[in-house]
Amino acid sequence: METDYKVKLEIFEGPLDLLLYLIKRDELDIYEISLERITTQYLEYLQAFKELNIDVAGEFVVMAANLIYLKSRSLLPVDQQPPEEDVEEDDPRWELIRQLIEYKKFKEAAAQLQVRELEQERIFVRVGEADFEPAPLRLGEVGIFQLVNAFHNVVKRLEAREDLREIFGEHYTVSDKIETILQRVASGTRLKFSELFAHVASRVEVVVTFLALLELIRLRQVRAVQVNAFDEIEIERAAPV
Repeated sequence: METDYKVKLEIFEGPLDLLLYLIKRDELDIYEISLERITTQYLEYLQAFKELNIDVAGEFVVMAANLIYLKSRSLLPVDQQPPEEDVEEDDPRWELIRQLIEYKKFKEAAAQLQVRELEQERIFVRVGEADFEPAPLRLGEVGIFQLVNAFHNVVKRLEAREDLREIFGEHYTVSDKIETILQRVASGTRLKFSELFAHVASRVEVVVTFLALLELIRLRQVRAVQVNAFDEIEIERAAPV
């Protein structure tokens, strides 16, 4: 494995996006979040980023520290809660919940504005191109959190196999896996995420294959899409720019 390989994906989502994704993925009520559960899941994502050598902004670490602090507060009896200025509630979750709700409102408003922008682009007709038929909107491309979640599931299934063996001496490279993925999507057919890892032999091979996929997405050679939210991710060759 190329241990010096570093993923340089541009991650536009921030820590609040990750928390909202975890809440939505588990179909939780934002007002009933469990600090213990969401903190554990959040830290698992940071560990995955570290294992995959993905750079994340310092704000992710700050949020991790804040979650650990809130979790520790929630475990204390009310009469032993540390004093907090300008805090009216005894429940340490409320400030985080308020942040998530406010951020969710802005995120939804931004999404609506983006849809309107795309609709305007679809109905705009240039002079002399009255017969132009605009292409349909492309399916939503998945973000880094969905990809890491799918990666997590593959690793868990691999570790649950009784016949799992680490094959020492085998050498996998990101470059080789890039070629393999490109060959598998060359015909234009979509490849399910699980199929990409169907014949992997070790955890190392899973990691290298996933790094190759991230690199191809960064280079816009392939796209990772979902027809509906939380459907299995599919990989397809990207259309020429």
